[in-house]
Amino acid sequence: MSSEIDFAARKHPARFKYTTISVVVVAALIVTTGIASRVHAKSTLAAAAAELAIPTVAAHVPVRSGAAQPLELPGRLEAFVNAAIYARVPGYLKTWYADIGASVKQGQLLAVIDTPELDQQFQQARADLRNAVANEQLAETTARRWKQLLDTDSVSKQEADEKCADLVAKRANVAANEANVRRLEALESFKRITAPFDGTVTARRTDVGALIDTGADQGRELFTVSDSRRLRLYVNVPQQLATSIKPGMTVTLTVPERPGKTFSATLTSTDGSIASSSGTLLAQLLVDNAAGELLPGEYASVRFSLPSDANAMRIPASALIFRKAGLQVAVVGSDDRVTLKPVTVATDFGSQVEIASGLDAQDRVIDNPPDSLASGDRVQLATKEERAHV
Repeated sequence: MSSEIDFAARKHPARFKYTTISVVVVAALIVTTGIASRVHAKSTLAAAAAELAIPTVAAHVPVRSGAAQPLELPGRLEAFVNAAIYARVPGYLKTWYADIGASVKQGQLLAVIDTPELDQQFQQARADLRNAVANEQLAETTARRWKQLLDTDSVSKQEADEKCADLVAKRANVAANEANVRRLEALESFKRITAPFDGTVTARRTDVGALIDTGADQGRELFTVSDSRRLRLYVNVPQQLATSIKPGMTVTLTVPERPGKTFSATLTSTDGSIASSSGTLLAQLLVDNAAGELLPGEYASVRFSLPSDANAMRIPASALIFRKAGLQVAVVGSDDRVTLKPVTVATDFGSQVEIASGLDAQDRVIDNPPDSLASGDRVQLATKEERAHV
């Protein structure tokens, strides 16, 4: 039994050896194939991850500014002439003749003030003048008579000189009383409150029987009269545009209560200085308001058309980068590499900015650049059309 087994084993030794080698080769092939497929998958994944890590950006070519750049600024309208009318004499308001909204002419009577104390002073001043005139006449007669007596040596020269000096004093007293009467006559004329110019009564702050004080410091104004046939328009212009504002230029304006309608104004002057508090130049413009469509005191949106720099270019405001190095923009090169360029802003239009220096006309500027973007980084453009600008 044992001898039969040994014989069978010795009969097929080569077949067993070949079978074993085949199994080892197959196993080696399986292992090699598995490792190769894993290495390939890993390298493919790494390449895909690297491709995904490249940011996709949108780029814009700068647009050159036009022949003129619009500038919209807030302004305020004021009457061409606006006068607060105060009383010059104390008393009580006797009557008034013009209420708010009334159109008045220059010299038209607005109110009358009852001034009993002033009237008494005026009467006393006239009585003092008459008394001074009578004393002057008596002194003149006395001096003439004493001069005649002096010629006959009936009186001394000292006494004659005293009478002449008394005449001079009496004449001076008459002049002083005449001046006082004229002063009170002028004050009497102020009992009548009149319009200083053609216009509209915009305020009446008194009524019949009201106690009237004099002057702006002690009392409030009785009336306010405005001439709004022409209006003054005041606009604060930023310092960087101060040199572009020239007298004679025409602007347009709109007001909220008249949507869609524009009015024109002419720049007449500026205050010639930059306000330290706001960094602006105050410009004054004139607006024709013969139709009465605009009201003094209201807000206006003023649109200037300023000459533009031929070399200035516009880009989206979202393309600006604010970092330690200052204001920059990211530009995409022909190799899809990023270059950060420092720029200078000439004018901020809100959604767009005008760049004065730092950009070339062929530059492709990245809009909304990532915060981590740096010079030398590789990017890919969002569309094929943008690649055509290279």
